[in-house]
Amino acid sequence: MEDDGKKIVDLIKELVHRLLTISQNPNSSSSTVPTQQKYIRALKYSLHILSSRMTPSIVADESAMVESIKRNLATAGKSSEALTFADLYSNFSLKSGPGSVKNKWAVLYLLKTISEDIKSRQNQSANIITSGFLDSALAGGLPALFENTEFNNDSGVFGKLSKNLSNEAFNDSPDNLMGLGYNFQSLSNMGEFEKNRGEGILGDYSSNLKGLGDNLSGLREVENVKTGLKGGVLMVSKDPENIRDMAYREFADLVKEENEVLEEVLVRDVLYACQGIDGMYLKFDEKVDAYVLPYFNKVPRATRIMVQKLCEIGWLFRKVKGYITQSMARFPDEDVGTVGQAFCAALQDELSEYYKLLAVLEVQAMNPIPLVSESAWSGNYLSLRRLSVWFAEPMVKMRLMAVLVDCCKVLKGGAMAGAIHMHAQHGDPLVNDFMKRLLRRVCSPLFEMVRSWVLEGELEDIFAEFFVLSLPVKAESLWREGYQLHAAMLPSFISQSLAERILRTGKSINFLRVCCDDRGWSDATTEAAAAAGTTTRRGGLGYGETDALESLITEAAKRIDKHLLDVLYKQYKFKEHCLAIKRYLLLGQGDFVQYLMDIVGPELSEPANTISSFKLAGLLESAIRSSNAQYDDPDILDRLRVKMMPHNTGDRGWDVFSLEYDARVPLNTVFTESVMSRYLQVFNFLWKLRRIEHALICAWKTMKPNCVTSQFFGNLPHAVKLQLILTSRKCQVLWDEMNHFVSNLQYYIMFEVLEVSWSNFLKEMEVAKDLDELLRAHEKYLISIVEKSLLGEQSQNLNKTLFILFDVIVRFRSQADRLYEGIYEFLSRSGTTDFSFPSRFKAKSQRQSNNKSSEPGSWLGEGRKDLTRHAREFLRKMGQDIEKIAKEYSFVFEGFISQLAIQHHVDLKFLMFRLDFTEFYSELRPSTGRKL
Repeated sequence: MEDDGKKIVDLIKELVHRLLTISQNPNSSSSTVPTQQKYIRALKYSLHILSSRMTPSIVADESAMVESIKRNLATAGKSSEALTFADLYSNFSLKSGPGSVKNKWAVLYLLKTISEDIKSRQNQSANIITSGFLDSALAGGLPALFENTEFNNDSGVFGKLSKNLSNEAFNDSPDNLMGLGYNFQSLSNMGEFEKNRGEGILGDYSSNLKGLGDNLSGLREVENVKTGLKGGVLMVSKDPENIRDMAYREFADLVKEENEVLEEVLVRDVLYACQGIDGMYLKFDEKVDAYVLPYFNKVPRATRIMVQKLCEIGWLFRKVKGYITQSMARFPDEDVGTVGQAFCAALQDELSEYYKLLAVLEVQAMNPIPLVSESAWSGNYLSLRRLSVWFAEPMVKMRLMAVLVDCCKVLKGGAMAGAIHMHAQHGDPLVNDFMKRLLRRVCSPLFEMVRSWVLEGELEDIFAEFFVLSLPVKAESLWREGYQLHAAMLPSFISQSLAERILRTGKSINFLRVCCDDRGWSDATTEAAAAAGTTTRRGGLGYGETDALESLITEAAKRIDKHLLDVLYKQYKFKEHCLAIKRYLLLGQGDFVQYLMDIVGPELSEPANTISSFKLAGLLESAIRSSNAQYDDPDILDRLRVKMMPHNTGDRGWDVFSLEYDARVPLNTVFTESVMSRYLQVFNFLWKLRRIEHALICAWKTMKPNCVTSQFFGNLPHAVKLQLILTSRKCQVLWDEMNHFVSNLQYYIMFEVLEVSWSNFLKEMEVAKDLDELLRAHEKYLISIVEKSLLGEQSQNLNKTLFILFDVIVRFRSQADRLYEGIYEFLSRSGTTDFSFPSRFKAKSQRQSNNKSSEPGSWLGEGRKDLTRHAREFLRKMGQDIEKIAKEYSFVFEGFISQLAIQHHVDLKFLMFRLDFTEFYSELRPSTGRKL
């Protein structure tokens, strides 16, 4: 034992000697021997530190300790030393294996503690308590020792060690070293005694501990200490209770002098304020809008600040409670809404939990607050600091509720739920859980509306809170205008696409119920709920179950939409009605259209105001019975009717005649009035095109039998014969040109427009999954027909030019009829009646001959020379009229071709190609730069 103590002392002496040598001249290569007094004092201080058994009050964190040392060096303006320390620690931390320091944190803590203790000693004052033990301990350093005669007696270990070290002449004699080693050995073995004292093992250390106890008793009587103080280290395991008692009592007296209001009273007033009630000292000031503690009450500034912070929860409570009271007072007179009621109920539930907490705190507030010196007794009392801890979580919740109250004052329904949902996107688990619990209550009425709308088609929305609006409309407008989304009431946790599916699902149920008189949707909703794993009962959906809601909506929409389309296709024969409109309104039934035009043609040639619609209806029935249309469904044929459009003075029957198709409920959801008006527009165009084709066919029938008219003029002069040939040729060439245009235009309309559009419509009809997709497919089909038929807004000028061409062709047909009527008159006047002219010419010419022969000066009653002269004049005039029509037609047609070339629709390019596939018209146009 003695050898070990001697070795330890030798090592300590060597370490202190080296440290003092380096510290006196760190930059010098030569060592400087320290003074003996300084050496003895440093050695004594080192032995005190090593013999101390004080336990650190901080967690052993090596990295934190390194950062603390570097920060202290940097704060003191020693940046270079901080860098040097970082480099040294890096090398020190890498040392491992035999001979290395295992507990590196302890070494760092020792160095830091010594440094802070030295700084605290330099600032010592005359007060023994503040400059001694407490100052060093509170500064984080080592406690100081009092070096007096009583403390340094020979009865204790420190006394013997101090006596040996207090000699001015310190030498390295063996006796001194042996004594010092024995004393240090005693000090170092005190730890072992402390460890084994519970087992009653006192050993040879009882006398040493007794001496240490006597010396420590002198510390408790610090008021009698009159000698000077010197630094040192106290070997203790706990803080001396007597010094702590004295300091705490002084602190308690100081607090009582500064406080006119007891803390118990302030705690009670704070609890009252938290309930919105004025206390004895804390009262709510309307001007300041806060609870105020009057300044004439003497309270420490720290206490006043804490009271103000605690009273914030009372101010928040007043705001939340006031909102609940006002909202409930307005209901049901004003539009609070079910979501607003649910929000108030959820807030009231949270306040109920808050009331329970206040009740517990009021019970604790009845217990007296002990003095700080009595902290060993942990009673169930309530102080301001404890109250701040109790109010930490309720303060967060109350702030959230106050924020929600502010943002929801002017909101209701889905808008309110969406605003509350925005505050739920929070990373704090406490806030997140609180908001989810609140939103489950707030959104329950909203989700019940969704459930009722999707599964039953019922809109239970008295206060207009739902994001689906119902409008009073007729049955034919129920789907398009009866229901619509209210964007302002759409909560943010429901996407736009999901909201549209919700709208369509409920709308489909109402459409089936009202327009189709169908009840099969109930089975579809039950199957959808079973497939989605939810129930059809109330409360089956709630906030946070967005996936379940979306699954239910998807399943319900899929089944109800399929059922709706099946009802339209099978029960109401939607496809058959679309085909009927194509065949009759779009003139796709060729035999019916041709026969109808033949039998109504004479009637439509009359003035519009003289035509009977009943007679036209009878002719329509005749056309149906005389064509393959008679084999169609009677329900379809009953819907086909004659319609006479409004007419002006001078209009003919051709201008006002049209057909209409009666689309009843529910088909009028697709075939609305606006849709049927566009069908009527297409019908008028196609009817006029067919009329032009019919006129050219009739003109050809008139022109074809006159191929032998040259035989009649065989005995006429050559000039008359030549005039007849030229006029007939002009008429024939112009007819060919017009027939080429009309035939290609009709082919383009009937095949490349109507048939292609119908084929595309059938494909889209097959893949349509709901009524909206079916409506879009039909709208696309109708728009395609209108745009390709030159009836769109971008083709207005082209359409006007086309109708001018039609008028020119009608005038040409009139001129052709007039020409061949005149020829027949010549033949009949000359007595030649063997030619097969149309019967209408014979009857008409016979009437005109009878009328003109009775007139004085009629050329029919003259001789052969006059007949020849009049024939020459008639043919010359007809040739001029036909030439004039040909020029006008060429001019208008050239304008039509030039406008057609600049159209943006790709299908009109094919029309251009068909009309000018030989590039004949392109060569005639000077704008192309080619030769005429």
